[in-house]
Amino acid sequence: MTVPLKTRILLADDHTVVRDGLRMVLDTAPDLEVVAEASDGAEAVELALSEEVHLAVLDLSMPRMTGLQAAHELSRRQPDLRVLILSMHDNEQYFFEALKSGASGYVLKTVANRDLIEACRAAMRGEPFIYPAAVRAIVRDYLDRGSPPGELLTPRELEVVKLIAEGLTSDEVAEELSISSKTVDRHRANVLEKLGMRNRVELTRYAIRRGLVEP
Repeated sequence: MTVPLKTRILLADDHTVVRDGLRMVLDTAPDLEVVAEASDGAEAVELALSEEVHLAVLDLSMPRMTGLQAAHELSRRQPDLRVLILSMHDNEQYFFEALKSGASGYVLKTVANRDLIEACRAAMRGEPFIYPAAVRAIVRDYLDRGSPPGELLTPRELEVVKLIAEGLTSDEVAEELSISSKTVDRHRANVLEKLGMRNRVELTRYAIRRGLVEP
């Protein structure tokens, strides 16, 4: 992908004030332009597929679809689109999940005014953006295991966990995902077995740790 003279950016965050602040940061760069904004992950995917954008900057925790889920969907449906994940969490697991979802980098909101512009430029050059703590995590993980942690759950199981953690019943999850209640129950049983958990409370805690829902 040739780097355009001006990178057209989709900015997705469910907080308007945060989006305004990030837009102000990006607008200081002559080679970057925010051309679309979304307030949740599903809207971000729709806009990214319908608008002419080169880069999607996605908040980790958003309603309807998380930034990680949106990144995974976009990497599948729009492989030329670059993606960055934004997060409040300096968390190694989230960082690895972001890379596995197809993102080019993981930017901490606390230092976005320092790192976001360079992260956007790195993504457009086809280079990963790795913040210092994540570099240490990669080195430590390589020394410990030789590879990033594997994903236990399938994308569909993650969708089910997210909706359960949001308080939906099996029937409501089934309706949301256009599957049967029996299939939802089977997915939930499989997830509980894989994770060694017993109930909705433990699933909800897991979903919060993974950034699928906000606490």
